[in-house]
Amino acid sequence: MSHDLDELYFQWLYSLTGSVKLRDKKKTHWTLLRQLFKKEFVWIVPNDDNRVEDGRDLRFVFSDATGVALDQEWMDLGCSMLEMLIALAHRLQFEDGRKADKWFWRLMDNLDLEELTDKVWGDMTEEAVDDVLERVIWRQYEPDGLGGLFPLEHPTTDQREVEIWYQLSAYLLEQD
Repeated sequence: MSHDLDELYFQWLYSLTGSVKLRDKKKTHWTLLRQLFKKEFVWIVPNDDNRVEDGRDLRFVFSDATGVALDQEWMDLGCSMLEMLIALAHRLQFEDGRKADKWFWRLMDNLDLEELTDKVWGDMTEEAVDDVLERVIWRQYEPDGLGGLFPLEHPTTDQREVEIWYQLSAYLLEQD
């Protein structure tokens, strides 16, 4: 896959979270989302491979939307954290009705990443974001989900052992 196509795909993914035309660095998140794009989501809990497939399915949507033909080797690459999170936000939209971009930023807020605009990005930020992503991937957050995607007020099980879909469902139930 060429660098140009990777960049085109990344910009398309970014457009699913906010305006690509916005240039105010106090409101853009290009650097944050690029780091999410470079980080592979690895599943360790059974059935979280479904989140990988949801993320990779965005590639088909991209191809349909842009008319860009994608080769099978690229389609078979691992799922990035950005792809997984955008696909998860679309699942949340389907379940709840609120727009996917709003859900994406809610997830970023749950991870304490929403405020990391391009204006405040610094050398130490990349390492801190990587620590957050590693915590999510390897389930090193609190048993109630705090530090993960779906912190719960009243968990009934250790969220580190629960597949993301059921974490999502429990989170939505608490939001009502």
